[in-house]
Amino acid sequence: MTPDYPTARPTDASQLEDQPALPTELLNLPWIDPHNHAHTLSWEDRERYALSGCRSMVMVASGYHWTPYKPARASDIRFLWDDALNRRAAIERNHFFEAKLGLGVHTGVRIENPDELLAAMDDYAALDEVVAIGETGMTPSQHVEAWALDEQRGVVQAQMELARDHDLPVILHTPNTGTASKRHYRDGLGTPGYEKNPGMGTEPVLDGENPELEAVRLDIEAAHDAGLPERRVVASHADGNNTAYLMDETDCYLSYTIGHSWLVGVDAADVANAIDEYGPERIMVDTDCANVLRTDPYALKRAIFELYRYGIDPEAIRRVVYENPRDVFGLADA
Repeated sequence: MTPDYPTARPTDASQLEDQPALPTELLNLPWIDPHNHAHTLSWEDRERYALSGCRSMVMVASGYHWTPYKPARASDIRFLWDDALNRRAAIERNHFFEAKLGLGVHTGVRIENPDELLAAMDDYAALDEVVAIGETGMTPSQHVEAWALDEQRGVVQAQMELARDHDLPVILHTPNTGTASKRHYRDGLGTPGYEKNPGMGTEPVLDGENPELEAVRLDIEAAHDAGLPERRVVASHADGNNTAYLMDETDCYLSYTIGHSWLVGVDAADVANAIDEYGPERIMVDTDCANVLRTDPYALKRAIFELYRYGIDPEAIRRVVYENPRDVFGLADA
Protein backbone atom coordinates (compact mmCIF):
# COMPACT_ATOMS: atom_id res chain seq x y z
CA MET A 1 0.00 0.00 0.00
CA THR A 2 1.37 3.42 -0.96
CA PRO A 3 1.75 5.55 2.19
CA ASP A 4 0.48 9.09 2.57
CA TYR A 5 3.44 11.47 2.80
CA PRO A 6 3.18 14.84 4.53
CA THR A 7 4.50 16.67 1.48
CA ALA A 8 3.12 20.05 0.42
CA ARG A 9 1.92 18.49 -2.85
CA PRO A 10 2.00 14.93 -4.25
CA THR A 11 5.45 13.63 -5.19
CA ASP A 12 6.65 10.53 -7.00
CA ALA A 13 6.88 8.71 -3.68
CA SER A 14 3.12 8.82 -3.18
CA GLN A 15 2.50 7.34 -6.64
CA LEU A 16 4.84 4.35 -6.46
CA GLU A 17 3.52 0.84 -6.35
CA ASP A 18 5.25 -1.85 -4.29
CA GLN A 19 8.88 -2.11 -5.33
CA PRO A 20 10.67 -5.39 -6.10
CA ALA A 21 13.14 -6.75 -3.59
CA LEU A 22 16.60 -5.37 -4.25
CA PRO A 23 19.39 -7.87 -5.07
CA THR A 24 21.67 -6.69 -2.28
CA GLU A 25 23.76 -9.85 -2.66
CA LEU A 26 25.19 -8.32 -5.82
CA LEU A 27 26.84 -5.58 -3.76
CA ASN A 28 29.22 -8.10 -2.22
CA LEU A 29 29.38 -10.68 -4.98
CA PRO A 30 33.01 -11.73 -5.53
CA TRP A 31 34.13 -11.72 -9.13
CA ILE A 32 37.09 -12.93 -11.15
CA ASP A 33 38.74 -11.23 -14.10
CA PRO A 34 40.04 -14.07 -16.29
CA HIS A 35 41.98 -11.84 -18.68
CA ASN A 36 43.75 -8.58 -17.95
CA HIS A 37 47.21 -7.04 -18.01
CA ALA A 38 46.93 -5.55 -14.53
CA HIS A 39 50.66 -5.83 -13.89
CA THR A 40 51.08 -3.01 -16.46
CA LEU A 41 48.58 -0.72 -14.70
CA SER A 42 49.13 1.82 -11.96
CA TRP A 43 48.95 0.95 -8.26
CA GLU A 44 45.74 2.97 -8.09
CA ASP A 45 44.15 0.97 -10.91
CA ARG A 46 44.92 -2.31 -9.19
CA GLU A 47 43.46 -0.89 -5.99
CA ARG A 48 40.29 -0.11 -7.94
CA TYR A 49 40.00 -3.81 -8.70
CA ALA A 50 40.23 -4.56 -4.99
CA LEU A 51 37.78 -1.83 -3.97
CA SER A 52 35.17 -3.13 -6.40
CA GLY A 53 35.29 -6.71 -5.15
CA CYS A 54 37.78 -8.55 -7.36
CA ARG A 55 38.54 -11.92 -5.75
CA SER A 56 41.02 -13.26 -8.32
CA MET A 57 42.51 -12.36 -11.67
CA VAL A 58 44.58 -13.86 -14.44
CA MET A 59 47.29 -11.41 -15.47
CA VAL A 60 48.31 -12.17 -19.04
CA ALA A 61 52.00 -11.57 -19.71
CA SER A 62 52.13 -12.32 -23.41
CA GLY A 63 51.35 -8.89 -24.85
CA TYR A 64 53.73 -7.76 -27.55
CA HIS A 65 52.85 -4.10 -26.88
CA TRP A 66 55.52 -3.96 -24.17
CA THR A 67 58.43 -5.09 -26.32
CA PRO A 68 60.14 -2.07 -27.90
CA TYR A 69 61.70 -4.19 -30.64
CA LYS A 70 59.83 -5.26 -33.78
CA PRO A 71 60.13 -8.01 -34.74
CA ALA A 72 60.60 -9.33 -31.23
CA ARG A 73 63.03 -11.98 -30.06
CA ALA A 74 62.34 -14.85 -27.71
CA SER A 75 64.32 -13.09 -24.99
CA ASP A 76 62.04 -10.04 -25.25
CA ILE A 77 58.90 -12.10 -24.65
CA ARG A 78 60.54 -14.11 -21.88
CA PHE A 79 61.41 -10.84 -20.16
CA LEU A 80 57.68 -10.06 -20.06
CA TRP A 81 56.97 -13.42 -18.43
CA ASP A 82 59.73 -12.91 -15.88
CA ASP A 83 58.63 -9.39 -15.06
CA ALA A 84 55.07 -10.51 -14.30
CA LEU A 85 56.30 -13.49 -12.33
CA ASN A 86 58.67 -11.27 -10.36
CA ARG A 87 55.97 -8.75 -9.37
CA ARG A 88 52.99 -11.05 -8.88
CA ALA A 89 53.40 -11.75 -5.15
CA ALA A 90 53.88 -8.07 -4.33
CA ILE A 91 50.67 -7.26 -6.21
CA GLU A 92 48.79 -9.82 -4.11
CA ARG A 93 50.23 -8.44 -0.87
CA ASN A 94 49.33 -4.88 -1.80
CA HIS A 95 45.76 -5.46 -2.92
CA PHE A 96 44.61 -8.72 -1.26
CA PHE A 97 43.14 -10.35 -4.37
CA GLU A 98 44.60 -13.52 -5.84
CA ALA A 99 46.80 -12.78 -8.86
CA LYS A 100 47.73 -15.67 -11.12
CA LEU A 101 49.41 -15.65 -14.53
CA GLY A 102 48.76 -16.52 -18.13
CA LEU A 103 51.94 -16.92 -20.19
CA GLY A 104 51.97 -17.30 -23.93
CA VAL A 105 53.24 -16.27 -27.34
CA HIS A 106 50.99 -13.68 -28.98
CA THR A 107 51.11 -13.60 -32.75
CA GLY A 108 50.36 -9.89 -33.10
CA VAL A 109 54.05 -9.32 -33.71
CA ARG A 110 56.47 -11.71 -35.40
CA ILE A 111 58.92 -13.39 -33.04
CA GLU A 112 62.23 -14.33 -34.61
CA ASN A 113 63.02 -17.49 -32.67
CA PRO A 114 59.82 -18.82 -31.09
CA ASP A 115 61.19 -22.35 -30.56
CA GLU A 116 63.31 -20.97 -27.72
CA LEU A 117 60.17 -19.73 -26.00
CA LEU A 118 58.30 -22.97 -26.55
CA ALA A 119 61.18 -24.95 -25.08
CA ALA A 120 61.23 -22.75 -21.98
CA MET A 121 57.46 -22.65 -21.59
CA ASP A 122 57.29 -26.24 -20.39
CA ASP A 123 59.04 -25.30 -17.12
CA TYR A 124 56.96 -22.15 -16.67
CA ALA A 125 53.72 -24.07 -17.21
CA ALA A 126 54.59 -26.32 -14.28
CA LEU A 127 54.58 -23.38 -11.83
CA ASP A 128 51.67 -23.01 -9.42
CA GLU A 129 51.49 -19.32 -10.30
CA VAL A 130 50.70 -20.12 -13.94
CA VAL A 131 47.06 -21.09 -14.47
CA ALA A 132 46.74 -20.59 -18.23
CA ILE A 133 48.62 -20.59 -21.52
CA GLY A 134 47.99 -17.47 -23.53
CA GLU A 135 46.79 -15.28 -24.74
CA THR A 136 47.55 -16.70 -28.13
CA GLY A 137 45.85 -17.50 -31.41
CA MET A 138 46.28 -16.75 -35.08
CA THR A 139 45.87 -13.14 -36.17
CA PRO A 140 45.17 -11.89 -39.70
CA SER A 141 47.91 -9.23 -39.65
CA GLN A 142 50.84 -8.21 -37.50
CA HIS A 143 52.53 -5.07 -36.24
CA VAL A 144 55.53 -3.96 -38.37
CA GLU A 145 56.40 -7.32 -39.98
CA ALA A 146 54.12 -10.10 -41.23
CA TRP A 147 54.20 -13.60 -39.74
CA ALA A 148 53.29 -16.36 -42.18
CA LEU A 149 50.09 -18.16 -41.30
CA ASP A 150 51.63 -21.63 -41.26
CA GLU A 151 54.32 -20.42 -38.87
CA GLN A 152 51.70 -18.84 -36.62
CA ARG A 153 49.75 -22.06 -36.58
CA GLY A 154 52.80 -24.04 -35.56
CA VAL A 155 53.45 -21.74 -32.62
CA VAL A 156 49.81 -21.71 -31.53
CA GLN A 157 49.42 -25.48 -31.77
CA ALA A 158 52.67 -26.07 -29.85
CA GLN A 159 51.31 -23.96 -27.00
CA MET A 160 48.06 -25.91 -27.05
CA GLU A 161 50.06 -29.15 -26.79
CA LEU A 162 51.83 -27.76 -23.73
CA ALA A 163 48.47 -26.78 -22.25
CA ARG A 164 47.25 -30.33 -22.86
CA ASP A 165 50.32 -31.82 -21.18
CA HIS A 166 49.96 -29.58 -18.11
CA ASP A 167 46.15 -29.70 -18.00
CA LEU A 168 45.90 -25.93 -18.37
CA PRO A 169 43.30 -23.89 -20.22
CA VAL A 170 44.29 -21.76 -23.19
CA ILE A 171 43.22 -18.11 -23.40
CA LEU A 172 42.47 -17.58 -27.05
CA HIS A 173 42.83 -14.12 -28.56
CA THR A 174 39.94 -13.84 -31.01
CA PRO A 175 40.24 -10.90 -33.42
CA ASN A 176 37.38 -8.41 -33.15
CA THR A 177 35.60 -6.73 -36.02
CA GLY A 178 35.51 -3.48 -34.02
CA THR A 179 32.89 -0.74 -34.02
CA ALA A 180 31.52 1.29 -36.88
CA SER A 181 33.02 4.77 -36.58
CA LYS A 182 31.07 7.86 -37.54
CA ARG A 183 34.24 9.34 -39.02
CA HIS A 184 37.81 8.31 -39.59
CA TYR A 185 40.49 10.00 -37.56
CA ARG A 186 43.11 12.18 -39.21
CA ASP A 187 45.84 10.17 -40.92
CA GLY A 188 48.81 9.53 -38.67
CA LEU A 189 46.95 10.04 -35.37
CA GLY A 190 45.66 6.53 -34.85
CA THR A 191 42.81 5.85 -32.43
CA PRO A 192 42.70 8.10 -29.36
CA GLY A 193 42.80 5.94 -26.27
CA TYR A 194 44.92 3.23 -27.91
CA GLU A 195 48.63 4.02 -27.71
CA LYS A 196 49.79 2.15 -30.78
CA ASN A 197 51.68 3.72 -33.63
CA PRO A 198 49.30 4.02 -36.59
CA GLY A 199 50.17 2.83 -40.05
CA MET A 200 52.47 0.06 -38.81
CA GLY A 201 50.15 -2.84 -39.58
CA THR A 202 51.23 -5.28 -42.29
CA GLU A 203 49.27 -6.60 -45.21
CA PRO A 204 47.02 -9.41 -43.98
CA VAL A 205 48.31 -12.98 -44.12
CA LEU A 206 44.70 -14.08 -43.79
CA ASP A 207 42.06 -12.36 -45.85
CA GLY A 208 38.75 -13.23 -47.43
CA GLU A 209 35.18 -12.39 -46.52
CA ASN A 210 35.60 -12.78 -42.74
CA PRO A 211 39.26 -13.20 -41.72
CA GLU A 212 38.51 -12.56 -38.03
CA LEU A 213 36.18 -15.55 -37.87
CA GLU A 214 38.43 -17.67 -40.06
CA ALA A 215 41.29 -17.11 -37.58
CA VAL A 216 39.11 -18.51 -34.79
CA ARG A 217 38.18 -21.54 -36.89
CA LEU A 218 41.86 -22.21 -37.55
CA ASP A 219 42.60 -21.96 -33.84
CA ILE A 220 39.96 -24.56 -33.04
CA GLU A 221 41.41 -26.83 -35.72
CA ALA A 222 44.82 -26.40 -34.07
CA ALA A 223 43.31 -27.36 -30.71
CA HIS A 224 41.90 -30.53 -32.25
CA ASP A 225 45.26 -31.42 -33.77
CA ALA A 226 46.94 -30.74 -30.42
CA GLY A 227 44.53 -33.02 -28.59
CA LEU A 228 43.34 -30.14 -26.42
CA PRO A 229 39.68 -30.51 -25.44
CA GLU A 230 37.50 -27.63 -26.55
CA ARG A 231 36.34 -27.15 -22.94
CA ARG A 232 39.92 -26.13 -22.13
CA VAL A 233 39.75 -23.22 -24.59
CA VAL A 234 38.53 -19.82 -23.37
CA ALA A 235 37.80 -17.63 -26.39
CA SER A 236 38.48 -14.14 -25.10
CA HIS A 237 37.18 -11.04 -26.93
CA ALA A 238 34.06 -12.95 -27.98
CA ASP A 239 31.73 -10.78 -30.04
CA GLY A 240 28.81 -10.91 -32.41
CA ASN A 241 31.07 -12.12 -35.21
CA ASN A 242 32.14 -15.33 -33.49
CA THR A 243 29.56 -16.11 -30.79
CA ALA A 244 27.24 -18.24 -32.93
CA TYR A 245 30.12 -20.33 -34.29
CA LEU A 246 31.73 -20.87 -30.89
CA MET A 247 28.45 -21.63 -29.12
CA ASP A 248 26.80 -23.75 -31.81
CA GLU A 249 29.79 -25.63 -33.21
CA THR A 250 32.25 -25.92 -30.29
CA ASP A 251 32.32 -26.59 -26.55
CA CYS A 252 34.64 -23.65 -25.84
CA TYR A 253 34.03 -21.09 -23.14
CA LEU A 254 33.45 -17.53 -24.33
CA SER A 255 34.77 -14.50 -22.46
CA TYR A 256 33.36 -11.11 -23.41
CA THR A 257 35.81 -8.23 -23.05
CA ILE A 258 34.05 -5.16 -21.63
CA GLY A 259 36.93 -3.08 -20.29
CA HIS A 260 37.17 -1.03 -23.49
CA SER A 261 33.74 -1.26 -25.09
CA TRP A 262 34.40 1.96 -27.00
CA LEU A 263 37.02 0.08 -29.04
CA VAL A 264 35.65 -3.44 -29.50
CA GLY A 265 31.93 -2.64 -29.37
CA VAL A 266 31.07 -5.27 -26.73
CA ASP A 267 29.27 -4.39 -23.50
CA ALA A 268 27.02 -5.89 -20.83
CA ALA A 269 24.03 -5.92 -23.18
CA ASP A 270 25.89 -8.34 -25.49
CA VAL A 271 26.66 -10.56 -22.51
CA ALA A 272 23.01 -10.50 -21.42
CA ASN A 273 21.88 -11.41 -24.94
CA ALA A 274 24.28 -14.35 -25.02
CA ILE A 275 23.06 -15.58 -21.64
CA ASP A 276 19.45 -15.33 -22.81
CA GLU A 277 20.18 -17.32 -25.95
CA TYR A 278 22.71 -19.89 -24.74
CA GLY A 279 22.55 -19.91 -20.94
CA PRO A 280 25.34 -18.94 -18.53
CA GLU A 281 27.20 -22.25 -18.45
CA ARG A 282 30.00 -21.34 -20.89
CA ILE A 283 30.14 -17.55 -20.55
CA MET A 284 32.63 -15.32 -18.73
CA VAL A 285 33.40 -11.61 -18.65
CA ASP A 286 36.86 -10.00 -18.64
CA THR A 287 38.27 -6.46 -18.65
CA ASP A 288 41.50 -6.84 -20.66
CA CYS A 289 42.68 -3.70 -18.86
CA ALA A 290 46.15 -2.63 -19.97
CA ASN A 291 48.20 0.53 -19.82
CA VAL A 292 48.25 0.96 -23.60
CA LEU A 293 44.46 1.37 -23.67
CA ARG A 294 41.81 3.60 -22.17
CA THR A 295 40.30 0.91 -19.98
CA ASP A 296 38.14 0.69 -16.86
CA PRO A 297 39.04 -1.46 -13.82
CA TYR A 298 35.47 -0.94 -12.58
CA ALA A 299 33.96 -2.36 -15.77
CA LEU A 300 33.27 -5.85 -14.45
CA LYS A 301 31.65 -4.63 -11.26
CA ARG A 302 29.46 -2.29 -13.30
CA ALA A 303 28.54 -5.19 -15.57
CA ILE A 304 27.23 -7.14 -12.58
CA PHE A 305 24.64 -4.42 -11.97
CA GLU A 306 23.94 -3.94 -15.67
CA LEU A 307 23.29 -7.64 -16.19
CA TYR A 308 20.68 -7.57 -13.44
CA ARG A 309 19.10 -4.45 -14.93
CA TYR A 310 18.92 -6.29 -18.26
CA GLY A 311 16.93 -9.08 -16.61
CA ILE A 312 19.61 -11.66 -15.79
CA ASP A 313 19.01 -13.50 -12.51
CA PRO A 314 21.62 -13.18 -9.72
CA GLU A 315 22.37 -16.92 -9.88
CA ALA A 316 23.29 -16.65 -13.56
CA ILE A 317 25.36 -13.52 -12.92
CA ARG A 318 27.33 -15.33 -10.21
CA ARG A 319 27.91 -18.22 -12.61
CA VAL A 320 29.28 -15.92 -15.30
CA VAL A 321 31.46 -13.54 -13.24
CA TYR A 322 32.70 -15.93 -10.57
CA GLU A 323 31.94 -19.65 -10.78
CA ASN A 324 32.91 -20.29 -14.41
CA PRO A 325 36.35 -18.63 -14.25
CA ARG A 326 36.94 -20.11 -10.80
CA ASP A 327 36.32 -23.62 -12.08
CA VAL A 328 38.08 -23.32 -15.44
CA PHE A 329 41.25 -21.68 -14.10
CA GLY A 330 41.31 -23.43 -10.73
CA LEU A 331 41.16 -20.20 -8.77
CA ALA A 332 40.36 -19.77 -5.07
CA ASP A 333 36.95 -20.02 -3.50
CA ALA A 334 35.46 -16.94 -1.83
